[in-house]
Parts: sequence; structure tokens; C-alpha cells
Amino acid sequence: MKRFAIILAAGQGKRMKSKLYKVLHPVSGKPMVGHVLDTVKKIECERRIVVVGHGADAVKSYLGTSAEYVLQEQQLGTGHAVKQAGALLSQEEGTTIVICGDTPLVKEDTLQAMIELHTRQGAAATILTASMDRPQGYGRIIRDTVGGSVLRIVEQKDCTPDEDAVQEINTGTYCFDNAKLFAALEQVTNSNAQQEYYLTDVIGILVQAGEKVEGYQTSDHSESIGVNDRLALAEAESLMRERINRKHMLGGVTLIDPSSTYIGADVVIGADTVIYPGTILKGQTVIGEDCIIGPAAEIEDSVIHHGAKVTRSVLTQAEVGKETTVGPFAYLRPGTKLGEHVKVGDFVEIKNATLDDGAKVSHLSYIGDAKVGRNVNIGCGAITVNYDGYNKSVTEIGDDAFIGSNVNLIAPVKIGDGAFVVAGSTITHSVGDNDLAVARIRQENKPGYADKIRARAKAKAQAKKQQD
Repeated sequence: MKRFAIILAAGQGKRMKSKLYKVLHPVSGKPMVGHVLDTVKKIECERRIVVVGHGADAVKSYLGTSAEYVLQEQQLGTGHAVKQAGALLSQEEGTTIVICGDTPLVKEDTLQAMIELHTRQGAAATILTASMDRPQGYGRIIRDTVGGSVLRIVEQKDCTPDEDAVQEINTGTYCFDNAKLFAALEQVTNSNAQQEYYLTDVIGILVQAGEKVEGYQTSDHSESIGVNDRLALAEAESLMRERINRKHMLGGVTLIDPSSTYIGADVVIGADTVIYPGTILKGQTVIGEDCIIGPAAEIEDSVIHHGAKVTRSVLTQAEVGKETTVGPFAYLRPGTKLGEHVKVGDFVEIKNATLDDGAKVSHLSYIGDAKVGRNVNIGCGAITVNYDGYNKSVTEIGDDAFIGSNVNLIAPVKIGDGAFVVAGSTITHSVGDNDLAVARIRQENKPGYADKIRARAKAKAQAKKQQD
């Protein structure tokens, strides 16, 4: 049977008090609506409809072609929002998930289990529910005491004392027979204090029509969290981080201090890698096996191969080869690609450069727009001077070359295989294979001249004092 999903993402989210549209606020590095869309993808929903309203262009820009869109021009309630998808789905036969775009903690396994119950029971609707010790503010699920099916949803303000004592609540996520959903929506009215069309009214309409309505209770009540303000956002962030860290630890990754480790939702980490405290892993980062990461490493959209070590460094869109070490206090910028057994040491910055296997840049250097060969040694304070104020140019360094300390390589320039550039040189012309290059003024010592300089400075200072 076909599966469909309707993601409600049209609300403004005034309580967030933010210029950023609510469902685009990130949880573990990914916008909330992105988490929801990824979850419904995993349960193989053939069509995914996102109902947009406020911030529609921003939501469409982020989600792109991974979903279809309908516009809810006026926010007239959840029932009205779902009804906007009728133009795309009302003629379809199958099962439809309705879920809010601000519920990032709902899990794939939970939705799958809810659908299986829905199908097994032949239900017209199935509600995702949760049990809460303090359910104040949530709609209560009232079940048939005999068969256990759902009779109605009662909002907090309408509860009798007995209903108020019920701890099973409506999470706002549903599974419907698609045809019966849109048929029932035609009967929903706005005869209520808010003059809105509520999706919850569909449940009552189906029950009155003699249809079966089931409830699937999740064992994890955190899935019920809808993020409406910054407090709920922080709670969702904490719960998601705990969930992500737990997944990695169960997968064979060591987190020395999970409470101070931040791992994005899409990060991949291999077994036997150790993550030290203060580390932040973001975006599409992939880390191999047997790596050591941190402490205090920040890595985004980068690939770290097996056995590499990254300490107290920042990496963005970089690649680090096997058994390579980076840091402490290195900065690898976009376009950096390090081969195997490379060493990048403290206070080294690399941008848009390739360092082949065995190369070493141990400290206090800048390597930008460069191609560095195998087993090259670059000394302390060396710089590839890649920018003339208008254009970027490339520096090429051949295999087994030696670049001395405080060397300036003025691009475009090529240093040949096995070449030796003497410390303190400023190189403006290419150096051939196995050549030695030196480009500095010959040292000259002037005996006693230091005393003359000091005497001259002293006399000048005294003259100035007399004038004052």
C-alpha cells in the first residue's frame, strides 16, 4: 500500500521571538523540518507534502526538490492546513502520516510501528500517543475500556476530573486512511472559540461514523515535544544530542565525556575512534576507525581517514589522510587535502592546498593555493604568498624538497623535486630539481657600530628633553 506524508510547517512561531522561521531553527546542526523530512523518507513515503506559510520561500530553499509544497495563505488551524494538500493527495489510495515540522524527536521506528498497528487493525486513523506524569496542557486520549480503541481526544480545558487524571496524551502525529481523511476534512467546521479548523475534529467525525480509531503509545515521551519557544528548543537539543551520542557509543565509538561532546545528526564515525571532551562535529563529517579526535576539535563537512589524529584544531571542508596528525591549534580551511602520514603542527593554516604523503608543516606556517609533494619538509614560519591584491596564484613544491624556516614563496612559483631553499629566502623564480636556492642579502658586521647607534639615540632624547 502506498504511503504519503503531510508535514505541517506553516506556523509563524511567534513564541520563538526570532527572525528565523520556526521550523528552520536547528537541532543538532539540522533544521527541525529537516529532521522530520528525513524521518518520513526512511519509512518510504512515496510523496512528501510540506504545508508552508510564513517563511515559505526559506523552507522551500532549504528542502529543495526533496518534497512537494502547498501554501496555507491564512493560518486557520491544523485541519485547514492538511486540507491544503487535498489538491495533491485527495484522489490517492493509501496511508498518510500527518506530522508537525517542529517535532524533530519523532523516530523512524516509532512511525513504522504506528503504521503496522494501523494496518493490522484496519483502522481509519491511528494517533501517536505518549504517557506523561504531568500531562497538563495536552489533549487526553480517552479509550474504550473494552477494546482499547480511541473514543475521543479531550483538550485540557474541556476535561472532567476523571479525564484530567488520564496520563495518555495526543502528540499531534497521526496515521490516516488517506481517502477517509480527506472525506472527514470536508465535515470539519470552525465552530469554536478560535474559529479554526482542527485536525483533532477528524477523530470525532470518524468515530461517529463507526470507523475504528487506534492509538499507538510510544515508550519515549520525548518524541511528543513540539518546539514552540527557546526553552523547548534547548530541551530538544539536549535530548537529540544524548540520542546521537548514545548511538555512536553503542556503535563502538568512545566518548570520554558525552556531556561535553557535540555531534551533528549526519556525522558518521567509525569503530574504535576516541572523541575527547570539547569536540564539535558538524555537517556531513565522516570520521574513520581508530582515530583520535580532540580535545577541543571543531570539524565541519570534512573527511578524516582511519588512524588520523586531530587535536585542538578547526577543520572546514577538509580531508585528512590515514595516520596523519593535525594540531594542536591548526586551521584547515576549505579545499585542504592531506595525504597519509602527513604532519600539520601548531599554528599552521592551510587553504585550498594538497599535501602528499609524508609531507610535514610542523609550525607557524601558511600554505595556501599550493601543491606540495611527497616527503616535503616545510620549516617554521614559511609562507606561500598566494595573493597579490587582485589574483590568487599557485605554488608547486616537488617531492622530497626542503623549505627552510621563514621562507616566502612568491606565487606563481615552482620548487623542483629534491630542491633545497635556504632559510630566510624570498623566492620569486622557480627552482630546478635538486637545486639550492638562497635569496637574501649577505650578512655584514660593523665593529662597534651598535655603540654609535645607542649614543646617537641618547643624544636625540636629551635634546628633545631640553626643548620641552
